[in-house]
Amino acid sequence: MPRKDKTNNLPIYKKAELIFQLVQSLLASLPEDDEYIQGTKHLMLEDAMIITAKIAGAEGGDLYSIRMQNAAIIRDHAMHLYVHVGSFRFQKNYKDQEYVKLIREELDAFRLLFIDWVANFDSNNHIWDEWGLFNPIGAVPPIEGEYNDFDMDDFDMDDFLDDDEEE
Repeated sequence: MPRKDKTNNLPIYKKAELIFQLVQSLLASLPEDDEYIQGTKHLMLEDAMIITAKIAGAEGGDLYSIRMQNAAIIRDHAMHLYVHVGSFRFQKNYKDQEYVKLIREELDAFRLLFIDWVANFDSNNHIWDEWGLFNPIGAVPPIEGEYNDFDMDDFDMDDFLDDDEEE
């Protein structure tokens, strides 16, 4: 199965797509005459779009460091979306509170899928994060100078483009 299909079939990706669709529906129901609501809707759409893109990005490569970086971005945007959607509970101009409740419930379910998804990242497959944020517990830093000894002639882009036929 191609990597794109594997990603699209992940429960977390499916949930993120559902959330995106719900956000689109919510945005279509928003009143046009409220400046706050109109300003917030673009942020919510951006958050929902980035979540799915970053799941695909994390699945596209299998490096722990990259997957964790994407996971941190996903978490940030999911939390923003949760707050933005929740803020509509206090808007006098927005009456369809069922969308708010439904999206927040789906984000809660997404959070649980996210926890399981991140727990299954292979921490043995990592490169050293020089910023120190996404190094697995117990990872040993590379020997000075060893990190920068990467030879581009040893890099084969096809290694990243081929589908995993072994699985």
